[in-house]
Amino acid sequence: MMEYRTLAASDLKVSRVGFGSWAVGGYGWGHGGDRESIAAVRAALDLGVNLFDTADIYGLGHSEEILAEALGERRKDVVIATKFGVKWDALGRTSLDVSPRRVLEALEGSLRRIRLDAIPLYQIHWPDGTTPIEETLGALARCQEAGKVRWIGCCNFPADLLRAARAIAPIVSIQVPYNIVDRRAAATLLEAVRELNMDGLAYSPLAQGLFSGKYETQPGFTSDDVRSRTAYFHERAFERNRVVVERLKEIAAAYGRTPAQVAIRWVLDNPAVACALVGIKTVAQLIENTQIDWSLSPADRTLIDALGAAETWGEPEEVPR
Repeated sequence: MMEYRTLAASDLKVSRVGFGSWAVGGYGWGHGGDRESIAAVRAALDLGVNLFDTADIYGLGHSEEILAEALGERRKDVVIATKFGVKWDALGRTSLDVSPRRVLEALEGSLRRIRLDAIPLYQIHWPDGTTPIEETLGALARCQEAGKVRWIGCCNFPADLLRAARAIAPIVSIQVPYNIVDRRAAATLLEAVRELNMDGLAYSPLAQGLFSGKYETQPGFTSDDVRSRTAYFHERAFERNRVVVERLKEIAAAYGRTPAQVAIRWVLDNPAVACALVGIKTVAQLIENTQIDWSLSPADRTLIDALGAAETWGEPEEVPR
């Protein structure tokens, strides 16, 4: 049975497992196709998933288009969370831009592709390091007043920028990477919930598939796979992470669960996390990763806490396309 939570200071009731749609864009995550993505999205609806997270940059707009096609009329009844801030040119080259002009351009493009009059949760994907946050949020506030954005969220913000942003606008969520071996955002998540009246959305809860348990040896991802350029699977990091995975397999076996299910349950047991955003490519992955109606014992939680406590070995996602 799916669990739900209302994002702080909003009326958005979201499933605690969200559908991460980067792979739906058709770039960066190995083989797959639109038909498989559409089947997975529709199966997610049947399993109670109602939060679908995407971005305009995923597949250069393709993820949003496929999500709209798969959801059909039900897209009006779920929480679609999309992002802006990574723009692209005619050659597909990407750069960061959260200027007021880009806010308006990106929003109109997403509304057209998703086929909605208003985005339920519109998120700043990355700060660009140049545009004052007051200007970005001012543009977003005007879009909100015009009825084109219901709620505002942000992603990948450092703690100081998050505090500054929250003082300006009623941001309801912060999306950051968070998993057993990458806890750098834990303090930011906790601060968002306790002090800033926001909720946390955790991406990469499976460490980009590491906790699927299927990688016994260091995988040789192709150069167009994002995992070839992040640390979870690289050299010393992979060897240390593999030890964690083996221990998770042992813990999972005692519950009749998979290591992926244990990893997701651990993330969700952090009270600062409203939703774990799990990247989905297939129906089989979806079925496995939405089985959250069970509990870890306090002893096993303590054991898992210790597994990744000494050091972290993940890297934030690269700027996607």
